[in-house]
Amino acid sequence: MKEHWTSLASLMGVLAFLTSILHTLFPPELRLVFLGLIRRLTRNFLSSYAYFDITEIDGVSTNELYSAVQLYLSKSAAISAGCGTRLSLTRPVNSSAFTYTLSNNDRVDDCFQGKPVVWEHVVVPRQNGGSFSWRPLPDEKRGFTLRIRKKDRAALLPKYLDHIMETAAEIRRRSQDRLLYTNTRGGGMDPRGHPWESVPFKHPSTFDTLAMDPTRKEEIMADLCAFANGKLFYEKAGRAWKRGYLLYGPPGTGKSSMIAAMANFLRYDVYDLELTEVHTNSELRKLLMKTTSKSIIVIEDIDCSLNLSNRNPARKKPIPLNEPPVPEMRPNAVGMDDALTKSITLSGLLNFTDGLWSCCGNERIFVFTTNHIEKLDPALLRSGRMDMHIFLSYCSFPALKILMRNYLGIEEHEFDNGILSDLEEAIGEAEITPADVSEILIKNRCLKKCEAVIKSLEALKCRANKSKVIGNVAVKTKGSEEDQEEEEQEKRALESPKEAKGTMVGCIGKEEKGE
Repeated sequence: MKEHWTSLASLMGVLAFLTSILHTLFPPELRLVFLGLIRRLTRNFLSSYAYFDITEIDGVSTNELYSAVQLYLSKSAAISAGCGTRLSLTRPVNSSAFTYTLSNNDRVDDCFQGKPVVWEHVVVPRQNGGSFSWRPLPDEKRGFTLRIRKKDRAALLPKYLDHIMETAAEIRRRSQDRLLYTNTRGGGMDPRGHPWESVPFKHPSTFDTLAMDPTRKEEIMADLCAFANGKLFYEKAGRAWKRGYLLYGPPGTGKSSMIAAMANFLRYDVYDLELTEVHTNSELRKLLMKTTSKSIIVIEDIDCSLNLSNRNPARKKPIPLNEPPVPEMRPNAVGMDDALTKSITLSGLLNFTDGLWSCCGNERIFVFTTNHIEKLDPALLRSGRMDMHIFLSYCSFPALKILMRNYLGIEEHEFDNGILSDLEEAIGEAEITPADVSEILIKNRCLKKCEAVIKSLEALKCRANKSKVIGNVAVKTKGSEEDQEEEEQEKRALESPKEAKGTMVGCIGKEEKGE
């Protein structure tokens, strides 16, 4: 036994001597090259796997694929990670959800189209090496290593990477808070060169809380779902992936709440376009080009924003020959009114919604609101610009039940049948908007449920009586006007024979005198 230990010690001494000789003869750089060559030969000829490195920083710019892989793995890491896998929890800026990421130098398995892949998160200290950089680099080099079987390479790449990018974009859109944009005053640019200013979009309106007929509500939700899932359909049909909605009706009927519900339902950003701040058609196109996909572009009160009812400009009056021609004023001339310098036209707005420039982005919805649809040009109302017309009228009985559930916490089965019939009759005669009903319910929300319902019913009956009185006065006024018009017509009919007779007598007298 003693001889074996002696032989082992001699062998270790020989290995130590050879190692010292190798370190002396071969510098560290040469050894690294040699080891890398051996590793590469082993992977190419002896290994059945292919490896791909995705670094966090590519040169001086951030690698977009790295962040996409990080988000993609956050979706499946918590499900597919083994018991020995450590996960890191993160919450990005402007995000309302937590995401899982791989810890340093850990790995996770994934599967795409039945083919297994392995992801490893590689983190190593960064060696500065005295290189110059315009910006400070992190102390660690981070990256992902993708391992797939060589025989699956053609089937997985680039389809698998495209799938990762699309999934990451969807996760990013659903996790981040939505934004509400407005165009900057006077068409200016922010420090990043964008003409839009944004704030977080926190409107709580949803289709569940929207006071509207449930059947009509289901139709709108189904249309929105068909649009959001219609990418292949629009490509096959050869149409731009966009849709237009027109919301019209009296003020206070929930047009703004409908827009917020649409944005929360689809999780889209909202661009509130103020047309009065847009001076030219070119500026309008630039605003459209700076909007993102998966967004809702809103133009509220389009009938009040600009005079778009007449597509043709007023013709100039002919100048008399004896008057000298008036010199034509050029735009931006000194003393010229600001309204005259604005050259945005109906044609520019039509091209904005349904022209060549409207297809510079995908999955966008145009929403127009108006209180007077009769003032709009028919060219704006046609399909392709305003595909779906949604009329928001006075509060109906189904909408009243939704509002009472929202403000008073009363479900339909808690009502007495007699109260329900009284409410239905009162809301039908009141002709009141959902905004006015909401104000009544807000005033009574601190009372008990039964008292709040009674007080609200009394207010609705009072409003119904006022509507009846106003209607009767209008009918009487209309009847008196019609009676006065009939009397005036009778007077004109009685006076017309006398005038005709006097005219005939005058003519006869002139003939007798030989005139």
